[in-house]
Amino acid sequence: MNLETVISNVRKLAADADVSHVDFLAVQVTLTDCDPGMFYVEVKDHKVNVEPYDYHDRNCAISMKSDDFNKLISGELDPVAAFTVGKLKVDGDIGKALEFSNLLK
Repeated sequence: MNLETVISNVRKLAADADVSHVDFLAVQVTLTDCDPGMFYVEVKDHKVNVEPYDYHDRNCAISMKSDDFNKLISGELDPVAAFTVGKLKVDGDIGKALEFSNLLK
C-alpha cells in the first residue's frame, strides 16, 4: 500500500474522531515498508491535521509496516499487543501513542 492511500485513510478516520477532549497531540508515523513513508497527525485547537511531513516537535513517533498500521487503525490489531511483539515501535511518550491509536478507532 502506498503512502497516499494510508494518509487518505487516516484523514477519513480523523474527520470522524472526537478530539474535543484533546488539547494537543502530535504523532509522527513512519511506515517502514514505504518510501517515502513518513507523515504526522496533529491535534491542535480541537482540529486534526494529517500531513506527509516530518514533525520535529512531536509527543512521540511510531514506526511499523503499512499493513500492520492499517490493521491498527481499523481495530484489527491491538496497539499493546503490537508493541509487545515488536510490530509497533514507539519513540517518546508511549501514553500519547496509545491516545493516538484510540482516537483513530
